[in-house]
Amino acid sequence: MALQYRPWREGDDLELLQMWGAPDGPQAEQARSLLRPASEDPWSRCIVAEDDGVPVAAGCVFEAKLHSERLWTYIEVAADHRRSGVGSTLLTMLRHEAANSPSGVTTLRAKVNPQTSGADFAAAVDLSPIQRSRIVTVLPGALTSPAFEDPKGPQLEEAATGSVELTRAVVDWYNAVHSWDPADMTLGQAQQYLLADLTGASGAVVLRDRPKADGGAIAAFAISYTQTRTDGPADVLVGCNTALPQSEQDAALATLLAMLVHEYPVQLELDDSMTALCRIVEPLLVAGSARQDELETLVVSD
Repeated sequence: MALQYRPWREGDDLELLQMWGAPDGPQAEQARSLLRPASEDPWSRCIVAEDDGVPVAAGCVFEAKLHSERLWTYIEVAADHRRSGVGSTLLTMLRHEAANSPSGVTTLRAKVNPQTSGADFAAAVDLSPIQRSRIVTVLPGALTSPAFEDPKGPQLEEAATGSVELTRAVVDWYNAVHSWDPADMTLGQAQQYLLADLTGASGAVVLRDRPKADGGAIAAFAISYTQTRTDGPADVLVGCNTALPQSEQDAALATLLAMLVHEYPVQLELDDSMTALCRIVEPLLVAGSARQDELETLVVSD
């Protein structure tokens, strides 16, 4: 009997999990939550493949609030139905749905972990990597802590996550390091997605190039998403003023990161587009003062 294709309906997730078993990487585990009934705001479509009435595969396509120049997509097929054209058929059907998206955007993107079935499928359908992301833990004492002896020099201070100045610094940095997939993030979106209490943001520190009273500007910032201090690594977003010369970006990030890991480890999401942070962290990975915690993630696109 030929496979049948239909829209997602309630209960499909439970049946598909039984067919799929354990995900083949952390990205697949996260992406499964994207499979859901069709909606208009945000716009999304999801299609299920059935074999003799049993769901065996599913795929979705949807618009994102940020990075709106591409649509996100995800497809998963049960192991015993792979390499039979099911995934390709779902992709063709999702592209047909994408042609009717409200935004008119049809270019697709997806996230995969290397050396998984998802990465193999992406390569087979000509979705190529456009970005690499890693989860990295920087170990205590990885960098020498600065003394901050010059009262007119760089200064470290706490910042409120609701601060307009911090929010603007985050927006400028985020847009700069995502030029490969433009976000055009606004102040409101930065608060909503990165700084509001609901995001888990629990505190922030900034490094100024000189005292605030002397007109000092934010050179680098760190936002913590770990509510309670433990011996485990704190989840931290670290960025800098990308308008500064390269040497000043590097110095600011190294100084701030050194303070963060003076006694405790921190965990960072490190995209290759975060070039200044990469210049600081890469040597630490080589030296063993930092470690990669998960499979790297690739963003692939048409």
